[in-house]
Amino acid sequence: MTRSVHQAVLRRETVDALAVRPGGVYLDGTLGGGGHAATILDAARPGGRLIGIDRDPDALERSRSRVSAPDATVDLVQGNFREMTEIAGRLGVTGVDGIVLDLGLSSDQLEDPERGFSFMTDGPLDMRMGRGGDRTAADLLNTLDERELADLFWRYGEEPDSRRLARAVVEDRREGSFTRTLAFAEWVARIKGGRRGRIHPATQVFQALRIAVNDELGAAADGVEAAIRLLKPGGRLAVITFHSLEDRIVKQIFQRHAGRWENLQAGGRQWKGDDPPVRWLGRKPVTASDEELANNPRARSAKLRTVEKAAGGSTWPG
Repeated sequence: MTRSVHQAVLRRETVDALAVRPGGVYLDGTLGGGGHAATILDAARPGGRLIGIDRDPDALERSRSRVSAPDATVDLVQGNFREMTEIAGRLGVTGVDGIVLDLGLSSDQLEDPERGFSFMTDGPLDMRMGRGGDRTAADLLNTLDERELADLFWRYGEEPDSRRLARAVVEDRREGSFTRTLAFAEWVARIKGGRRGRIHPATQVFQALRIAVNDELGAAADGVEAAIRLLKPGGRLAVITFHSLEDRIVKQIFQRHAGRWENLQAGGRQWKGDDPPVRWLGRKPVTASDEELANNPRARSAKLRTVEKAAGGSTWPG
């Protein structure tokens, strides 16, 4: 197993946001290369506990030696972070002090041609974050009808040429299936009229297919809700997003649980919001520093948002 090349973004900022303390219990729902997990574990020593979850068994193996400590407890589990409550329960954990979800794609997966995430090298149109699972990107391209494809390209990739591309996919797949990343990326560029600017014409379509294959937006919504419930009172949730679709989901869920106080006609106030309540730890997202951007350009679109679960009662006082 090769060593991880993934660089965790906003690593120190995430640990600071979680207020990691020795002896605490923490969960990394998107283990990846283990960067966030290793930093959290170091701050939680001695006596801390870390649960690391990832869909990809390769990620677990790459992180195993990096995420370990003789004076702490570490559990690395293959699974989807949207199922963190059940995973924690099987480990005898009913509440944690902090959770991090890095919703970005791992560089280890991106740079492996056989995973099919990138159009920079040739590989199968797979895009599954786990080794098993349901349909691949090729399956979607070769079976969905024109309307379904157009909706997928627009909803998950915000692709302005979604209808034209969907129509062309259905017409051209009659001559042969779409199976390889480079060939499909070149096909998209040809349909759209070639390169325009710094961004490859296939970027949004590849994003759309990846999100659909892995149900990333559904997982993000389920995972954030599960994380808020799994936190102990006073525990913190830090979520890192990389595009507007998932960031919007995170903001909306945080806002619903942050709630608001409403004045009643008969006097007094009533709190309106989803249980359990949380409070924002800064309304504006934390972004990468100039120094981090110089070392890791992939951090340029990362946004870190953090909330804290209400410490007692059903609502925040005041």
